[in-house]
Amino acid sequence: MTLQEEIKKRRTFAIISHPDAGKTTITEQLLKFGGAIREAGTVKARKTGNFAKSDWMDIEKERGISVTSSVMQFDYAGKRVNILDTPGHEDFSEDTYRTLMAVDAAVMVIDSAKGIEAQTKKLFQVVKRRGIPVFTFINKLDRDGREPLDLLSELEEILGIASVPMNWPIGMGKNFQGLYDFTHGRVEVYQPEDGKRFVEFDENGEVPASHPLTKNPFFTQALEDAELLLDAGNQFSEEEVVAGQLTPVFFGSALTSFGVETFLETFLEYAPEPHSHKTVDEEEIEPLNPDFSGFIFKIQANMDPRHRDRIAFVRIVSGEFERGMDVNLVRTGKKVKLSNVTQFMAESRENVENAVAGDIIGVYDTGTYQVGDTLTTGKLKKSFEPLPTFTPELFMRVQAKNVMKQKSFQKGIDQLVQEGAIQLYKSYTTGDIMLGAVGQLQFEVFKDRMEREYNSETIMIPMGTKTVRWIKEEDLDEKMSSSRNILARDRFDHPLFLFENEFAMRWFKDKYPDVELMEQFSV
Repeated sequence: MTLQEEIKKRRTFAIISHPDAGKTTITEQLLKFGGAIREAGTVKARKTGNFAKSDWMDIEKERGISVTSSVMQFDYAGKRVNILDTPGHEDFSEDTYRTLMAVDAAVMVIDSAKGIEAQTKKLFQVVKRRGIPVFTFINKLDRDGREPLDLLSELEEILGIASVPMNWPIGMGKNFQGLYDFTHGRVEVYQPEDGKRFVEFDENGEVPASHPLTKNPFFTQALEDAELLLDAGNQFSEEEVVAGQLTPVFFGSALTSFGVETFLETFLEYAPEPHSHKTVDEEEIEPLNPDFSGFIFKIQANMDPRHRDRIAFVRIVSGEFERGMDVNLVRTGKKVKLSNVTQFMAESRENVENAVAGDIIGVYDTGTYQVGDTLTTGKLKKSFEPLPTFTPELFMRVQAKNVMKQKSFQKGIDQLVQEGAIQLYKSYTTGDIMLGAVGQLQFEVFKDRMEREYNSETIMIPMGTKTVRWIKEEDLDEKMSSSRNILARDRFDHPLFLFENEFAMRWFKDKYPDVELMEQFSV
């Protein structure tokens, strides 16, 4: 195949939702349809040891939650699919936001009983700002939920996006009969007695009169709703979908794998190909640019506990990756050889010989890379737009429980901080280690991983909330520090203050009016 044909096959998307809407379960089912796993293990099946295949950390398996973005790839219907399963919990939103920079579309999973929840709304706003096309899967139809028309209204009112149903539920919960599929002209039957999953419409566009469904009151109600929607609802427009102005809505049950395959087929038909990305000087780099380029949106340590490895996840923006190629690391200007590179197939990782724009590859990292780094070849020399960063609000003092294990303690901190989910600060006067995060659960994951992955127990002392402000090196004066504004340095050695509250910051500004306080470090 030509490079253009290969790129046109790529479909790269993230799955977003509020925790427990069924995001990881639907990921599992998609992988199963793609042949990437033989058996889907739901996150609830902890007693059986049949854990979700996209949740690889021990803490994820124990709690039944995703705390890190997973990347998985499979082939289906002539397309090469890259799925990024993101954490739903708001304490991990920084990881999710960065991941959303690496995709061309998003699948939003909504619990039919709960509708739009807080984290879904927050993530949708990020997607909307970037103009990413959104496909909606309303899940858990096998349980009693809210009226489908109400859920569509909520999508439009709360999220401010027009919606168009691609299928419509026939009953729900114990009375769930199946899906009226406008798009394919058929009914998809839930648990059919005769084993026939689909009932095709006749030449009049209707279910044949002889079929038992036509006597079913839930089918009659679904038919009335469907006619109303087709007359008064939004019309499907591929252009509006790709522009992020219209979301196609699918109903189903990820747990029973009902409606998921139909969703996958339709999604792959309309989801966009890889798109261009902007550099810092607003230049658009197109996927078909023959020079290779990509950016690192995530670094993950210890995905394989046996090897204590670290992987930098790269979204390829343009051109083609070939194993052993030399690339330019724009931040340092140095050449780097990409020889040990993997792609991810649910339960396994495979060495990759080549990949193209739209693909996600994992580059083994020995401390060379940082989140946000740009890799290029040829004439491409500019960095891509910076990834979103969150300034932490919660802080902890951290020390090793066993001073004899200081080496493994330091190694663990260095590697986990490099992933970008927690921030490292050192007290200017004492050198005490302080960690900052956007949510409490980040600290729990950090403590758990330090023990499991680095065999280092930690003592963590809460410091409460703080406000971080950077200062210029020339303004640095140790005497400015007090119990209410701790002077420290970040992991790049830039000076900053951790202010106790807004009042402490205002007091500092009044006392030192010539010192500039910066929300982000800038040269």
